[in-house]
Amino acid sequence: MKPVKVLVVDDSATMRALISSRLRRDPEIEVVGGAGDPLQAREMIKQLNPDVLTLDVEMPRMNGIEFLERLMRLRPMPVIMVSTLTQEGAETTLQALELGAFDCVGKPASADMAQAFDDLSEKVKAAAKSRVRASAPRPAPARVSNFRSNGRIIAIGASTGGVEALITVLSAMPENCPPTVVTQHMPATFTKSFAARLDRMCAPRVTEAEDSEPLEPGKILVAPGGARHMEIGGGNNPIVRLRDTDLVNGHRPSVDVLFHSVANTCGARSVGLILTGMGKDGAKGMLAMRQAGARTFGQDEASCVVYGMPKAAFEIGAVERQASLGDLSRLVLEACSPAAREIA
Repeated sequence: MKPVKVLVVDDSATMRALISSRLRRDPEIEVVGGAGDPLQAREMIKQLNPDVLTLDVEMPRMNGIEFLERLMRLRPMPVIMVSTLTQEGAETTLQALELGAFDCVGKPASADMAQAFDDLSEKVKAAAKSRVRASAPRPAPARVSNFRSNGRIIAIGASTGGVEALITVLSAMPENCPPTVVTQHMPATFTKSFAARLDRMCAPRVTEAEDSEPLEPGKILVAPGGARHMEIGGGNNPIVRLRDTDLVNGHRPSVDVLFHSVANTCGARSVGLILTGMGKDGAKGMLAMRQAGARTFGQDEASCVVYGMPKAAFEIGAVERQASLGDLSRLVLEACSPAAREIA
């Protein structure tokens, strides 16, 4: 098997050396070069034909976002953004993920250098296998009109590729959508910005979830990233519970934790949706939801950036039906409508 060829793009020679050093520890990865700015990177891409690019957000001569936009339009390839884990860095990185970047990693503080980029190798190898498409304007969502609810709630899990997938699904939701909860694997400083970004794009209200917050029609709650798990409790009047407990499947928040709690609290009064992402998080929780009587849907392989989480759920019988990303909003809303029992 040929190693994955990586080009490291960062204006800091120290950061380029650190990223390259971490990647060279993996025998399945070959660092073919380093570029100090996007114009140099453009020439090196032509010469070296890398499989994956790591790209700094803040760059001289041309910023990383402008370069990424041009790259995804003219020469689409897997790109992992390297960003400061700050509020400003979050906004820029979310923009990059919308443009088609595969994933993001945080730049370490000086005290964290020893553990810096520990997960980068796995992300690079997954990126090399991912589906990359030329960027195109996102069509306006076709929102459902005159939606009526049958009382179900919606629980959604996503990881790598989930930013674009969630925008597609949630921007098609009507203003009076069913109560909806979302766990997206994302750094702690990113989810508040992501929720605010979704709120500007969607008809329903979208916010970062708070402990003890009730689930209500017309409201979409995003699990806070990085620190606590989001569970649903409260019986007939579901509320959010944020728990500071151990990692599950390597994640906090975990999709499995959310789905298991929805199965226990809401059972058949729920709909589960699992979207693109690496790994298996959410598969067992979705199976528990289906066994409790919930309707369950998964994103299909052709429309996933990474067909990992949906595949794991489908293979154990947790997914009732797979569908392309563009069809999932309609299917989920149909399952939440009074005529749901008539759906094949």
